[in-house]
Amino acid sequence: MQKQQVGETIRDLGLEGQVEKAGTPTMGGIIIILATLIPVLLLAKLENIYIILLIVTTLWMGAIGFIDDYIKKFKNDKEGLKGKFKVLGQVGLGIIVGATLFFHQDVTLKEKLPIQQQNEIRAENPDAPAAKLFKAEEKSTKTTIPFLKDNEFDYSDLITWINPGLEKYTWIVFILVSIFIITAVSNGANLTDGIDGLAAGTSAIIVLTLGIFAWVSSNIVFSGYLDIMYIPRAEEITIYIAAFVGALIGFLWYNTYPAQVFMGDTGSLTIGGIIAVIAIAVRKEWLIPILCGIFLAENLSVVLQVSYFKYTRKKFGEGRRIFKMSPLHHHYQKSGYHESKIVTRFWIIGILLAIITIVTLKIR
Repeated sequence: MQKQQVGETIRDLGLEGQVEKAGTPTMGGIIIILATLIPVLLLAKLENIYIILLIVTTLWMGAIGFIDDYIKKFKNDKEGLKGKFKVLGQVGLGIIVGATLFFHQDVTLKEKLPIQQQNEIRAENPDAPAAKLFKAEEKSTKTTIPFLKDNEFDYSDLITWINPGLEKYTWIVFILVSIFIITAVSNGANLTDGIDGLAAGTSAIIVLTLGIFAWVSSNIVFSGYLDIMYIPRAEEITIYIAAFVGALIGFLWYNTYPAQVFMGDTGSLTIGGIIAVIAIAVRKEWLIPILCGIFLAENLSVVLQVSYFKYTRKKFGEGRRIFKMSPLHHHYQKSGYHESKIVTRFWIIGILLAIITIVTLKIR
């Protein structure tokens, strides 16, 4: 990238240390993508539907980000790919992911038998294997809601309260939810990628946590013990996650302050898309507001800043700001904090959010 002079063009936003970043190689997301896909292609079961979906997600979002970075760098257009085309790409992926997870025959759940039946089985055979305590595989639109005792929620409930006959249209609801989550998380990751090491480090924490959920959800013994839904064939996701976390940490080595490479939209959009798809696949998408709290805060800071600025400009004739600058990490830069301190503290918050997310397995 240095030889090809794929250097970052920096817009002067008046931030300390910003000018020095000019010329740093960008589009480093290609490194993350390759370092993820090569181990996956070598070690994962490529016929597994979850692996197929994650590979498609990686290439799809990587292509959108690559086009954006290519336009910025080689076409000298600082705006890059127009926002509407990015959103169209995210919506397209949401439709593919939502439809596949809803309709594909290999995407199933196994739920535990009623307590009475479990007790009867144990009475007959105290050493009965955990698999005997579960029902047969079935298609299901159930997902996990944190902190509730009976923490399962069926997407069909969103429309069947109007009329039970509407259950056949649950696929529309599921696809819309998939589109929303993929768009929100990929944009959140994109906004978080603003200072050295922030997006890569935060994402590694998030993905590692999702790896724990994927592992326990795909292990019939642990899912039985924790009383969570068992997802057959989801164990392959942990192989993908292991490769992805390795790629993120390897990239982070060169992306920490002062960065030797930036991931660009090629990396940030891909990271967000992968996180969203993994969360939906392991039925933990409603944990995203907690687990991806950093992404959420970055997203909200931009939405609040823009909305308040437009509102005050219309009302008072002059736009006012809530933050010194958005996204949120730039607010702290403007407040005089060094970016290394901001990044480290964001990582600490990310770790705490990850712990809270894991704790939801038992606190409910």
